[in-house]
Amino acid sequence: MRYLTRPWSSHGLQDGAEFGPEDCLLGEREGEGPLGHDAATLLSAQVRGQRRRLVLFPYPKREEALSPARRGFPVRPRKGHEPATQAEVEGASALQHMNEVLARIQELEEALEDPSKTWERLREAWRRAEDEEDPKMAEIVRQSRRMKPVLHELEKRIRRVLRRQRELTPLDRVQEMDRASMVWLSRQPGSSIAERAGSAQRILATVRRENFDTLENRVLHAYARLAADVAREWLREHPGAQASTRFAQVEGFRKSCRTLARRLVDLGVMVAAADATPNYVLMQDKSYREVYVCWQRLLLRQRTEDDLWAWQAQTWTDFAVLAIILAIDELDEAELIAQSPISWNAEAELGRWFEQDRPIAVFWLRETSRIVEVQSRPETPGTPLSLARAHVALRVSDPTKGELPRRVAVWTPHALRRLDLETEVNDAAMLLQQLQQIAVTEVLRHGLIMTPARGRAETIEASRGKARVKAIAMGPACADLAQGFEAVREFVRSEIYGGAE
Repeated sequence: MRYLTRPWSSHGLQDGAEFGPEDCLLGEREGEGPLGHDAATLLSAQVRGQRRRLVLFPYPKREEALSPARRGFPVRPRKGHEPATQAEVEGASALQHMNEVLARIQELEEALEDPSKTWERLREAWRRAEDEEDPKMAEIVRQSRRMKPVLHELEKRIRRVLRRQRELTPLDRVQEMDRASMVWLSRQPGSSIAERAGSAQRILATVRRENFDTLENRVLHAYARLAADVAREWLREHPGAQASTRFAQVEGFRKSCRTLARRLVDLGVMVAAADATPNYVLMQDKSYREVYVCWQRLLLRQRTEDDLWAWQAQTWTDFAVLAIILAIDELDEAELIAQSPISWNAEAELGRWFEQDRPIAVFWLRETSRIVEVQSRPETPGTPLSLARAHVALRVSDPTKGELPRRVAVWTPHALRRLDLETEVNDAAMLLQQLQQIAVTEVLRHGLIMTPARGRAETIEASRGKARVKAIAMGPACADLAQGFEAVREFVRSEIYGGAE
């Protein structure tokens, strides 16, 4: 296994060296054999008679990990904990970026409800995401609208039970005694009950006391605390939306949850475990049932985040693929003639929310008579694309001419720190220039790098001989999304209408 910090890198990681947060966690392996659970195959092909695979390793959930060695990585911040150190601030920023990318991906699920207008609806959703003052309808936003009246109603009638317990009780108030109370009384000195009651005239008896520490209230307590933490995280990630109705709605919901949690603490209610089995009240009482359902949704979100944090690079690739499809679909002459079925996963699997056949979309350009295919993780990438280590590509062909089809290598490098575009674009152009010497049945001259902007959108281009590479640093929301998406549009137009030059 050879470890690579960049897909276009000509040199692997030195022996004894470790991956850092500025690296892409890639590996290249020749031959067959299992990879294990801590690696995902991005590209697999026969190159010069030998099976070659490009694999991705996950980000560690702690600051360091082994196999391969990874050190100095920011850690996903804990729930309910405000970032204090520089590492925690960096982790919070990475988590915000991850959630925004996830939001753009999940908008595809809503767009798929109308297959005839999938890309039109997705494009409209992304256009709204460019406006920082109009935050996306997240799960906590939905719950703040739905659950606030439910919590207010429950707060007025927090369920309690009467539980029997033994206490020293005045004689005139004794209503019930059990076997243990009678045994205690028989052992007291005296010949009558009054004598046995002593000077305080109290005996051990069974009394009923109100108790709020029930399973349903423990679930309510757990939900209130978790919802308050998630709401605070959402508010921190959307500072530009403070004037919006949604921001005020989530802020009010967070305060209500905190108030409810404090009251439950005063009533002696514990916090339910995440694997608590619902009882009769949680299943039959309408309000408590809604609390349980929403609590489970937030818990599922937490478990999903653990997986997405490790496999952010996979989610970023899907985001880049959707951006390219939307850019092609905007062309006036573009007609979607084929689209592979998109299967949405109930949970993210290795950072991927959906699966699709290859290619994911095929467009026919009516006026220029060209076919454009968007290929994501192709099954038969061919030698040039495999050597370029690009697991996304555009394939442009003209069925009316006898020309060789053209492929455009698309790299989607993801690191937890911003890449130096000027250095990377020159290195990628050098690799494509070297690949020109290989005799193949298709042309691979141009490339595109799509990488996270990390707060600074940028576009740089470099050429080496006939090879040309454009690097775009873009974000998943606000101005970084608007500027980056416009750069993707320009690249797509230049490749389709000028790429053959």
